[in-house]
Amino acid sequence: MMIKDKPCIVQRDRTILLEVGHSGFEEAREQLSHYAELVKSPPVFHTYRITPLSLWNAASAGWSAEQICCSLKSLSRWDMPAAVIHEITSLLSRYGQLSLLRHPEREGMLILHSDTEALMKEIYKQLSLSKTGLTFLTNKEAEISSERRGMLKQELTRLGYPVMDYAGYQDGQFLQIRWRGEQDACNGQERIEHSKQGSTFNHSSAFQLRDYQLEAAEAFRDNGGKGGSGVLVLPCGAGKTIIGMAAMRQLQCETLILTSNTTSVRQWITELQDKMMLQATDIGEYTGQRKEVRPVTVATYQILTHRHRKEEELQHMKLFNERSWGLIIYDEVHLLPAPVFRATADIQATRRLGLTATLVREDGREHDVFSLIGPKRYEMPWKSLENKGWIASVDCMEMRVPMPDKLKEQCLYADTREQYRLASENPVKLDVVRRLLQQHAGAQTLIIGQYLDQLYQVSDELGIPLISGQMPQQQRNELYEAFRKGEEQVLVVSKVANFAVDLPDASVAIEISGSFGSRQEEAQRLGRILRPKHGENRAYFYVLVSQDSREEAFALRRQLFLIEQGYHYESVTVPYTDTADRTLSCYKDGDPGKEAAGTS
Repeated sequence: MMIKDKPCIVQRDRTILLEVGHSGFEEAREQLSHYAELVKSPPVFHTYRITPLSLWNAASAGWSAEQICCSLKSLSRWDMPAAVIHEITSLLSRYGQLSLLRHPEREGMLILHSDTEALMKEIYKQLSLSKTGLTFLTNKEAEISSERRGMLKQELTRLGYPVMDYAGYQDGQFLQIRWRGEQDACNGQERIEHSKQGSTFNHSSAFQLRDYQLEAAEAFRDNGGKGGSGVLVLPCGAGKTIIGMAAMRQLQCETLILTSNTTSVRQWITELQDKMMLQATDIGEYTGQRKEVRPVTVATYQILTHRHRKEEELQHMKLFNERSWGLIIYDEVHLLPAPVFRATADIQATRRLGLTATLVREDGREHDVFSLIGPKRYEMPWKSLENKGWIASVDCMEMRVPMPDKLKEQCLYADTREQYRLASENPVKLDVVRRLLQQHAGAQTLIIGQYLDQLYQVSDELGIPLISGQMPQQQRNELYEAFRKGEEQVLVVSKVANFAVDLPDASVAIEISGSFGSRQEEAQRLGRILRPKHGENRAYFYVLVSQDSREEAFALRRQLFLIEQGYHYESVTVPYTDTADRTLSCYKDGDPGKEAAGTS
């Protein structure tokens, strides 16, 4: 039966078509984001897909199969396919049926418990589990060495059997951690009581968490064996560092913090020194410049995976065992490199907190984040924070830039990868950048790109400082600081500025090229301008794309995650002229060059 006033079409293969022009589009998009993932976003219908992982993360957030099916039925234009209802129910029924517990009698061993004999029979048939050393004891139980705890969870998740890990965690070495100005000192006994009673994070503190930061920190809290590991998903600029420090304060233990680059390491250290009552000797930096292992150590993923030759061992991985860490924080967890996954599989007895703006991974290893770091414990939609004024409201515009005839001819004879690079480096983009800078004169602006030759050209032509990975860290820090003080109003930046760079006054970002179809990169780049602004609290994100080129298709994929979060890209075609002074007199509403691409 068809109900015309519903916005979705649910298909047999668990894909969902959402009509963009429907009056119920926004409400449907918000519901779908909890249990499905956006796959494509053409102008008429967006395509979502329900996957096992999207369902298990929904289950972790409290969604039941009945609630998901009711949601879909309320949105579906046609009767729900019975097969889809069955598959959702079947996949979600697996969540919570497998538990990992401490062995009641054998030290160093764990018990894998199944709620049903049928499920354990299915697991018994999986030959790939033999490498984990899993030994079957009864029709519902098997045992495994605690050293292979991570390997087992990783393999079972890959096979489609998520595991609830109740085997517990080590407390780690005690470290007194308080907010600056906090009156209550915490001794070791109070630390234990906090853990048992589930204390909040605002005890007589001069520093107050925002409501959603408190909710996120509480969601991670070890509560009845369900917490102690997991991922918190919040927008850039939402204060994920603060939430990480709140978890440290609750657990009162030595902590290892892993993050994306040296700039982020220094920012973590600055925040720790500014907001927490820790001695300078308690905080260590572990980077290419320094190797300090202290009660709170902040390191980069790069240093952990660094080696001079491929055949060498990863010597810095020993950092995971250098001290008795009670907590490991994975900042920008979506960037976690493969060798760190392997190390994380070995330390499942240590509490693990992942912080990220997006669970999207371009390598498809979201399952490993789920199994080894933990499920999604909390997510705050970007638009919800924008509506509350905690992050800036952003106007997103895709500007389709014409290519000169000579460049088009070059593309005809180039391979596909070279075609993308040529389109990305389209020289006409420089004229567009120049006009946008005039339009936003006086605004703190970032010009962001992928290709160094292109960035050097923009820097030289416009007389703007360039920050790249080739620049010494000290020089980068000086330019970032000059930008924060307003001494530099515009910076040209490479991908080194994609992650964890705190530039709170940046209000305009101009993306001139990117890493093919990277959704996470697009989200992080927009995140550079999300910090709340004085006055109207508005920012502007421009994406420059060469018209009728391979770059257009990749741009559509790049925008997927942000569209899922509720952002709309207005699409404007820049008219081509034969004169040297190409203008930005873009077509107005109703003109043929302007597309209603709020969902492009």
